[in-house]
Amino acid sequence: MKKTLLIIIMLFAFVPIFAQTVPTTTQVQKDINKVLKFTNDNYNMGNIPYGKPTEFVVTIENISADPVTLNNVQVSCGCTTPKFQANALIAPGQKTTVTLGFNGSSMGNFSKTATIFLSDNLVKTVSFSGVGVQ
Repeated sequence: MKKTLLIIIMLFAFVPIFAQTVPTTTQVQKDINKVLKFTNDNYNMGNIPYGKPTEFVVTIENISADPVTLNNVQVSCGCTTPKFQANALIAPGQKTTVTLGFNGSSMGNFSKTATIFLSDNLVKTVSFSGVGVQ
């Protein structure tokens, strides 16, 4: 009888330990397309002269009811240079821009990406491509 009672007490002692390891809440990722509208997020530069730097602009519009902050832009290689206002607050209905410069160091077809990081864990990868010609 004492052994049975001891086993029952031990089982109840371990239940709270196991219950705490299970997450009690889940965070739902916001659908970025319901929060922001992107222009030129898949840009084709066409033919560009080899070695001639060029730029294009990605426009970000806040289509939600809450403000969003542009935190950072990371590019896929050193041939691409981002220009943006860090920690720029994008109010509902407002726009901001990210300018992506390419140094033109590719001959033939090329494809590059840049990743835009925003508040609330929103992340958008934009791409651009073209053909470097002599």
